[in-house]
Amino acid sequence: MLAVLISACSTVAPAPTAPPAAESRVPAMRTVLERYVSAESAQDELDSLATWPTEDGHTWLIATAKSTHRLVVYDADTGARLRDVGSEGKALGQFYRPNGIYVYGDAVFVVERDNHRVQVLSLPDFKPLGSSGDKELRSPYGIWLTETEPGELEVYVTDSFMYGKKFDEVPPLAELDQRVRRYRVHFDQAGRLRSSYAGSFGDTTQDAALRMVESIGGDPQNDRLLVADEDRRHESTLREYSFSGKYTGRSLPQDSFAAEAEGVALWTCGDEAGYWIAVDQLAPLTIFHLFDRTTLESRGSFQGETTAHTDGVALHAATTAAFPSGALFAVHDDKAVTAFDLAEVARVLDLSPACTK
Repeated sequence: MLAVLISACSTVAPAPTAPPAAESRVPAMRTVLERYVSAESAQDELDSLATWPTEDGHTWLIATAKSTHRLVVYDADTGARLRDVGSEGKALGQFYRPNGIYVYGDAVFVVERDNHRVQVLSLPDFKPLGSSGDKELRSPYGIWLTETEPGELEVYVTDSFMYGKKFDEVPPLAELDQRVRRYRVHFDQAGRLRSSYAGSFGDTTQDAALRMVESIGGDPQNDRLLVADEDRRHESTLREYSFSGKYTGRSLPQDSFAAEAEGVALWTCGDEAGYWIAVDQLAPLTIFHLFDRTTLESRGSFQGETTAHTDGVALHAATTAAFPSGALFAVHDDKAVTAFDLAEVARVLDLSPACTK
């Protein structure tokens, strides 16, 4: 009787039963073998990539080489090194720590971190057409652009200026509204670059501010910019902005990236379907995450057998001699470029057949 009364008067609640673990919605990791790995050149410190179809039916893969202050041109079908362009300096046609790169038509836009500018050159001769941004840019890295109307471009450049003796201190929140700068660009009748500054943007709240920025990609169909924040001290992810510069409050799932969120590319499949490809900058092997173009839900991840510590990627969905369904190109460990067949990526990850037609 005494035991029963003691039990009834006890104030210790029974331990709650833990709910069953939710089933993971993230697809399993897959392996897609590289079609090639180029010869290594560690001295270059390769960073970002862009492609350009030549007039004779070939395709160039153009890489920025930060430490040697030049561009490196590869045969996109084979990975063979074709030529080097530029040298260290401040004059047009020279580079100082080139980083981001973007090809539009027969022009290549090159972001130079330490010249604080975006330089534009014609293709295939790499003749300088002009530069912009030197008055506003402080430490520019990535670039993406879109045509707003015929001949008129809107160019977005990430600006990851930092403070401190080692330049590793994030600026105060109030200054982080300068993380993405916007320019309006066109070419005059003589082919010269004409550019005007159109302001900057970036969230300044504690939870969602862009602390360390580099890669950026856009999708005009969905009024979406994805901006990679690399700061692992807070949260490395890709945050969604509208083209007007407003943060939507959305980012890719918090647990998507084990390392730094890096290169980003949009793989379109028709007017509305497609996938975002984003880099998880890991070693010994880079992980490439795919997300639904519209919903941003995970659609799978893959890795190669060599590609590691990737910075930039370039997606070339057009047909080439070696890649009838297109290719994904990636930087390997700052010293080589690699290529993945998009048809094989689609097959292994069971993606929409429309992406390889």
